[in-house]
Amino acid sequence: MTDPGTATPVAPLAPDDAADDLERARHGDDDAFARLVAPLRRELHAHCYRMLGSAHDADDVLQDALLRAWRAIGRFEVRPDRPNALRSWLYTVATNAGLDAVARRGRRALPMDLGPSSEAPGDEPPRTEVAWLGPYPDHPDATVEEREAVELAFVAALQHLPGNQRAALLLMEVLGFSAAEVATMMVTTTASVNSAVQRARATLAAKVTGPSQQRTLRALPDAALAATVARYTSALEAGDADALIGLLTADVTWSMPPSAAWYRGISAVSAFLHQGPLGVAWRHVPARANGQLAVGCYLWDADESSWRGGVLDVLTLAEDGRIAEVTAFIGAEHLAVAGLPATLPGETPPTTAP
Repeated sequence: MTDPGTATPVAPLAPDDAADDLERARHGDDDAFARLVAPLRRELHAHCYRMLGSAHDADDVLQDALLRAWRAIGRFEVRPDRPNALRSWLYTVATNAGLDAVARRGRRALPMDLGPSSEAPGDEPPRTEVAWLGPYPDHPDATVEEREAVELAFVAALQHLPGNQRAALLLMEVLGFSAAEVATMMVTTTASVNSAVQRARATLAAKVTGPSQQRTLRALPDAALAATVARYTSALEAGDADALIGLLTADVTWSMPPSAAWYRGISAVSAFLHQGPLGVAWRHVPARANGQLAVGCYLWDADESSWRGGVLDVLTLAEDGRIAEVTAFIGAEHLAVAGLPATLPGETPPTTAP
């Protein structure tokens, strides 16, 4: 059987074709099953990411969910009066697979979740024992609502919810299922679902303040956003502290998972920048991740004579267009999430950093 978790995506089916493929899939046709789930793969993957806070974990859980669904498709009840029954059923399977993974792996964190900000820069070793929140791809054709639902602040806040609250809130608030539908999907009562969602909303309200990044980005001209990224990358590449600090809000935060150290405010961030990033030769590529502005950061590799990817900076903007938060995900694997190459060709950097 072809693994439905890695099947090649195909175009959405017309209703009659979908009904035919559903019948074929119920009788063991794995190609028909792959065609059925293809239109829902992206949104199911995003659901798994919101549940788990990791694109890699989302890959694993979606594959697990689709394998579970494939094995159970013969028992799926065809209901002509419920045309969206397959979508609801697949979300039920994916949610259960996600809850199992949450129970095994616990929640993912950002440095701010582990302790107070650092007063002065230091050599903080990576915290490999911590399950860190990771970035998520930005799809060009994603809707504003889809991007809003994978923003870093929202996904980070979700990690503070117990699994059942996380699932209930996502199914109702993000995906639009009713409380009664969610109760059926989670095998509980409507009252329990409403209670879980009410508690989840209270937690999120305390964790996520201010407008979403989508609202902020839409309120700013595209030219201004492009200029912010260009000025940010130019300042880092030139080692220009004043230019870089001029782009930041007074209460800016800068974090670098898997390092637990993080910095808040111009003074602390400036001291860190002088000790770290501003003393290194960089090349940068604009990108997007989590529905937000991002920058791929490349360091010179003398052995390979190329610029090798090492960091993905995800930028959170304030309403005035300045940078309020930099989340610098350290690790070449994060650039792939943003659709960036592992290396860049280019000239040899200066013999000393800017």
